[in-house]
Amino acid sequence: MKLYGAMVASLVLLAGLGTASPAAADPAPESAEAQILATNFQLPFPCGQSWTGNSSASSAHRSYEIDFNRGSTADADLGDTVVAAASGTVAISAHQGSTNGFGNLVKIDHGGGWSTYYAHLNTRSVSAGQSVSQGQKIGTVGNTSKPGNNISPHLHYEVRLGSSYPSNIQRAVFNGTTFGYPNQTVTSRNCGGSANPYTPQEVCGSGFSVIDSAALGSDGTVYLLYNSSNANNCVVTLKAKSLGTATATSAYLEVQGSTRKTDSGNFGYYAGPVKAAAQATCVKWGGKAGSTAYDSPWEHCS
Repeated sequence: MKLYGAMVASLVLLAGLGTASPAAADPAPESAEAQILATNFQLPFPCGQSWTGNSSASSAHRSYEIDFNRGSTADADLGDTVVAAASGTVAISAHQGSTNGFGNLVKIDHGGGWSTYYAHLNTRSVSAGQSVSQGQKIGTVGNTSKPGNNISPHLHYEVRLGSSYPSNIQRAVFNGTTFGYPNQTVTSRNCGGSANPYTPQEVCGSGFSVIDSAALGSDGTVYLLYNSSNANNCVVTLKAKSLGTATATSAYLEVQGSTRKTDSGNFGYYAGPVKAAAQATCVKWGGKAGSTAYDSPWEHCS
């Protein structure tokens, strides 16, 4: 979190919502099951937004808790939308008063002992007992806390497994990737599961533009892109189904006179990028998602 000198030194979060030793405890080791289940979570902000998380800038933090900001000034993030990291049932939606430093808190129970905490909210949009879907708005970024705590607006976020605080705090995982502790800027893929959050240009990189595409039934689309600055082609297959779940997907590119390059495996969102230089040379390209494949003829020769 960006402190801007606003947090008083005495701030200590008794975040277990119960009795806890003031001394920080070592986090519990993550089991294989914990790692698998954690891949269901996404960043708690709307799709496409980039937020910087920090787990070390607050004297109140234990283990893998994260404070999120994205603005360049102390109040820049006040009122920004916060969404559910995964679907579940709201266990707590209340101001914690003097109980701890959480202020306006939403806690979501995701089943299997998993829960997420969203603290210091300016407003809460959900009620205890309510079912929420991944990506649903649950509140807004704020700076609420217990009386006497002076903090700048940010989202305090936690993932917990079980009830033995603070050893139940888990490493946060977003879109299948563990957060880069102690700090990292992350782009949200919390897109409600209705559409692939990636674009072919994003996968292939700067300078590439789509010059051709082919639908893979309802399972996805394979794209051919070209970068005029270096004469490179790029092929990527974007899935349209089973997003976030690793399923068989492939993409390939073959430059006439050269060996075919292929990216094939079980992927959550896309296969590729497959790149090769092909100036004034014909290419074959294609890919597969689900049960549908596309194979082009020799083309795009100029």
